[in-house]
Amino acid sequence: MARSELRPVVTLRSTAGTGFAYVTRKNRRNNPDRMVLRKFDPVAGRHVEFREAR
Repeated sequence: MARSELRPVVTLRSTAGTGFAYVTRKNRRNNPDRMVLRKFDPVAGRHVEFREAR
């Protein structure tokens, strides 16, 4: 798969302060703002918000 600037690789960091992160890709055309997803943090043991880190 060719890498492009339209779908960059982004890091989602936990807002619980555990330092856990997910790595994913996003479509810049559909989501120009920073991505925020509610995902499971295994260090905290619960679902928390993950925000896009630059």
